[in-house]
Amino acid sequence: MNRSKRLKEIVNIVTSKKVFSQEMLLKQLKNTGCNVTQSTISRDLRDLRLVKKRSIEGEEYYAVDNNTVTEKKPLSFDKFVSKLRESVISVKNAANIIVLQTYPGEAQGVAAVFDSMNYNEILGTVAGDDTIICVVDNNKNAKKLINILKNI
Repeated sequence: MNRSKRLKEIVNIVTSKKVFSQEMLLKQLKNTGCNVTQSTISRDLRDLRLVKKRSIEGEEYYAVDNNTVTEKKPLSFDKFVSKLRESVISVKNAANIIVLQTYPGEAQGVAAVFDSMNYNEILGTVAGDDTIICVVDNNKNAKKLINILKNI
């Protein structure tokens, strides 16, 4: 299989199922008749600018992110927890919208931490000086995220 077809196949695989590792992708490619090495897959992932996304459950998997110019690396969960503990005063929600109150001047930093976590359930964040609005894809995922935030 030539490189162009292999890259298309990688995109097809990662958009049709959650691929958690390069080894898993290697197995999927072999199932389609493409025998490549792990180092080739690594280069292909970089060239395709695939990113690691993280579900609310903490699963990391490869995904296509058309809005990204360079690869985003998810922030470690420990850094996420640390930033929230030092900056967030309260967390409330209305359906799928979560509102976080922070200390003055901290909202944009906390929103940036949210964005860097690459939670695919979060559609976007808007930050002012001490307030963040976080829009989640549905009410169920908003409740899960609220539970995570309140238990930090």
